[in-house]
Amino acid sequence: MTLDEFLGIGVTKTIGAHTFQAGEIKAFAAKYDPQPFHLDEEAARRSVLGGLCASGWHTASMFMRFDALDRMAAMKGWQGAGPAPEFGPSPGFRNLKWLKPVYSGQTITFARTGLSHRPLASRPGWVMFSIRGEAFDPGGDKVFEFENAMLVKVGDRKD
Repeated sequence: MTLDEFLGIGVTKTIGAHTFQAGEIKAFAAKYDPQPFHLDEEAARRSVLGGLCASGWHTASMFMRFDALDRMAAMKGWQGAGPAPEFGPSPGFRNLKWLKPVYSGQTITFARTGLSHRPLASRPGWVMFSIRGEAFDPGGDKVFEFENAMLVKVGDRKD
């Protein structure tokens, strides 16, 4: 297995789906994003959003959960030569967009596309891996997207 195959360069992979329920939307909002359209159905109905919806950060957190679980499973399932690549920290993300509200009761599907990787001169044996993260509502409309980079320890691999 090549590093490109392992990282899914050029491949979009569904990494999970989650149904956002009113109780969890409110609990997340109460703790992290206490805006009325995340906390109260009536206030949400009167808002520009028209109904109770998840915080964008809640949506982003669910992406992170599915992405981390998928990456951990990939490392356990490594069948290439040498030790499995190890995912490290992220230096950040860009172009984060919450495109549509995620309403209570909606099942959102999360996907990741491997975009590229490049060696890090400052950290021999590591690459910077770039992805696009996305989430889609039941009708297939994109509700969330961003680009992210993360460090991946690859050792002395040349592929």
